[in-house]
Amino acid sequence: MEVSREELARFFTTVLPHLNEMQRRVVVGAMAAGLGRGGKSAVAEASGMSRNTVIKAEREVSVGIEPSDRQRAVGGGDIKSEVKQPGLMSALDELVHPETRGNPMSFLRWTSKSTAKLAEELVRQGFKITDDTVGRILKDLGYSLQAPAKEKEGTAHPDRDAQFRHLNKQVGVSMKAGQPVISVDTKKKELVGEFSNGGREFHPVGEPTRTKTHDFVDKELGRAVPYGVYDLANDEGWVSVGDTADTSSFAVEAIRRWWYSMGQPRFPDATTLLITADAGGSNGHRVKLWKIELAKLAAETGLAVTVCHYPPGTSKWNRIEHKMFSFISMNWRGRPLVSYRTIIELISATTTAKGLTIRAEEDLNYYETGTKVSDEELAVVPLLRHKFHGDWNYTIAQSDSR
Repeated sequence: MEVSREELARFFTTVLPHLNEMQRRVVVGAMAAGLGRGGKSAVAEASGMSRNTVIKAEREVSVGIEPSDRQRAVGGGDIKSEVKQPGLMSALDELVHPETRGNPMSFLRWTSKSTAKLAEELVRQGFKITDDTVGRILKDLGYSLQAPAKEKEGTAHPDRDAQFRHLNKQVGVSMKAGQPVISVDTKKKELVGEFSNGGREFHPVGEPTRTKTHDFVDKELGRAVPYGVYDLANDEGWVSVGDTADTSSFAVEAIRRWWYSMGQPRFPDATTLLITADAGGSNGHRVKLWKIELAKLAAETGLAVTVCHYPPGTSKWNRIEHKMFSFISMNWRGRPLVSYRTIIELISATTTAKGLTIRAEEDLNYYETGTKVSDEELAVVPLLRHKFHGDWNYTIAQSDSR
């Protein structure tokens, strides 16, 4: 008779709390051996024990375990609270959920509740737990915690959390449908030339790279303007490096180049494109030129382009900051960015152990600043504002693609 994962979980939830450590290993080892192929993984998932522990337990059962009064193997550590107290992880996840920016599968998962407050509430519910243990379990669940001093992020918009939930819902729907989802932003402008760059590199003793003593802009080289596009589904990025200004035209051109170079080959059947972006800057929700340029992109590609902006004051939660820009900064630290070619090569060479790849290209176009867009020009854009905060969430699509 086959046993479902749910039945296994119910069995372990009922039985394991009444057993000591040795007895637990006997039970899970015997169950894993009895289930046969795939049994160890199924038992590990259902019991909450590590797969290595289940493998060891199955081996012990196979060779035979002598009855013993010992509750723990010599050198063994204490049992994790979530194992000793069934339901603890679920209770914590449910407790934190209303304060998360999104659902449990969120790409923006974090909590603003302190570990001390969470531990206090769990104790009130009957669990035995400390705030340190809460922090460890939250990390295992995929949350990152803010330090108490950072819980108040200035003047937060009253709909901030609701916008995070809306944004995450849109991301989840698009990714489930196999449609492209990108995070976009402008990285900090960088001085080009023989200037010091934060960080250190290995050099022969007494032979550091010589750089200029003052950080005055080189009139010929200027500043590099990197605009990035990060593909959430494929852990891939694109960076256009300009040398004039960070304008909406420059930003959308970067998205265009990503689409034709990387996006379209990845999503040949795509009908929509979801963009998550900050509320300000060249891709800000109030910028008319941003919408005008996106309308051109939608008409050119046939994609219905949806934009969900992060609430004001929350740009640090933009996915591209943590998944791409931070690694670029680490890769070129200590290296003077002596030319645009150097910048392109260093960005393109940025990788991570989890598989991040980035393509970079210099954008030689000139982008005029201060371009004015009239209300009449904006009125012809096929703009459909969402019911929830249509200023932050909207879709631009040609009539035949709506």
